[in-house]
Amino acid sequence: MTVRPDIVACWLFRTGTSGLEILLLKRAPDRIYPGIWQPVTGRLEEGERIVDGALRELVEETGIEPAGIEVLYSLDQVNLFHADHLDALQSEVVFAAHLRLGVEAVLSHEHDDQRWLAPADAREMVVWPAYREAIERIEWIAGHAGMAALMRVGAWASEGSVPPEDAASG
Repeated sequence: MTVRPDIVACWLFRTGTSGLEILLLKRAPDRIYPGIWQPVTGRLEEGERIVDGALRELVEETGIEPAGIEVLYSLDQVNLFHADHLDALQSEVVFAAHLRLGVEAVLSHEHDDQRWLAPADAREMVVWPAYREAIERIEWIAGHAGMAALMRVGAWASEGSVPPEDAASG
């Protein structure tokens, strides 16, 4: 049996002279959960590959094209939660995009503010424990480049090729 998520999430992060930073987006007042700080999120379209949905949502909500991503990671995280407004359980697959230097988000109508924050500050601003867990996983990725290379989204794992070169140094 194949299980498909309802929603995808894509956290954006960068590393620079000030260290690791996480981008939080503030939901616009006319949206469900107005005013909360979150990553890029959105519904999958019919027949859409999961990773393609995450990349589409990234472009729609921030204007960031795949070329702006240094590495896309699967956070090995699937959130299952009660969506009260739907009276249903929903599932969400979580990704993280390490952005190339100089790449910036341009907000869509879905958000009215954005902030680049240190992980500790980002954890203080998010509501759900799953969001805090995602931020912790991004911190782990940033500190374990060799092992984290195995979490890269891409064909190497399914096509039988060797893992990323830096994974062996983990």
